[in-house]
Amino acid sequence: MALLTEAHEISDIAFGFMASKALFAALEFGIFDTLAEGPLSAEELGAACDLHPERARTLLTALAGLGVVSVEGDRYSNSPAAASFLVKGEKYDFSDYLRLQVGRQMYPLMSQLEPALKDALPEEATGSYAEWFADPEEARLYSDSQHAGSLGPAGVLAKRLDLSEARSMLDVGGGTGAFSITFCKAFPHLRSTIVDFPNVVTVGREKVAAAGLSERITYLEADATSLDWPDGQDVVLMSYLLSGVPAEAHAPLFDAAYRALRPGGQLLLHDFIVRGDRSGPHLTALWQLQHTAFTPQAASLDAEGLAAALEAAGFAEVGVRAMIPEMTMLAEARRPE
Repeated sequence: MALLTEAHEISDIAFGFMASKALFAALEFGIFDTLAEGPLSAEELGAACDLHPERARTLLTALAGLGVVSVEGDRYSNSPAAASFLVKGEKYDFSDYLRLQVGRQMYPLMSQLEPALKDALPEEATGSYAEWFADPEEARLYSDSQHAGSLGPAGVLAKRLDLSEARSMLDVGGGTGAFSITFCKAFPHLRSTIVDFPNVVTVGREKVAAAGLSERITYLEADATSLDWPDGQDVVLMSYLLSGVPAEAHAPLFDAAYRALRPGGQLLLHDFIVRGDRSGPHLTALWQLQHTAFTPQAASLDAEGLAAALEAAGFAEVGVRAMIPEMTMLAEARRPE
């Protein structure tokens, strides 16, 4: 990303929290779903979303300034991006992920960033996913929203990989099974075991049953970092796991994955990983910083460092490439024959 030169560019960063809240508020009030029916005036949209017309106009003006909606005359419409990604029922919709997980859970936790960076986070603050998911309601809220956010990346990855010869997969920290469900649908001979916390498993079993895959996708209720995994796996997948655990857990996780794989088995790591020179992508770097707000010991992963760590763990054919543009990367490696 180019270095900043103007004052307004600094303001764009400083006022970014206002833009976030404008988006989250619009999602909470169903603005984009309502506009999916066609252009509306502030008065019409306010009536449909139970908002005073002037409050609706103020919110719509902010959204128009951000480019999330367009305005022509006195009528507002969804932008192409909003129509594709923020409307319920659309193929690539991830609005619930933004509204529930990012807006309701992650955003408030950012108030802890400064003490987290100083290693001064109070004991009562959320310090790990294990603590967070001990609350059934929080676990369900996070899991439902993450499921919505993971189905898209899972679909992209299923198209990139050839797992036609694989018969068994271990989905470590696999949550509600978005990746396992997608992979099992794409590869009919594949069976998956998901390792995750009990309160997450409760939600996951519902998703798996709804997909008609309860016979092929099973759960192991455990903290993924406990490392007590079934062996003989053709594939071990970790998606968004490394960025959410302390840095010292990485090497044991790699060793456990190596032991769980059969010779020739494949390791897949999908996560927030910046470039080797640490120049970005900026969205990835911000996600890594966000994790620090409630897991201060979480590491900032870079592609070169991750590849070196996998090779040190004994893996071969290590490669790291972009996955979600400007957001995540996929590391692939194999246990030697």
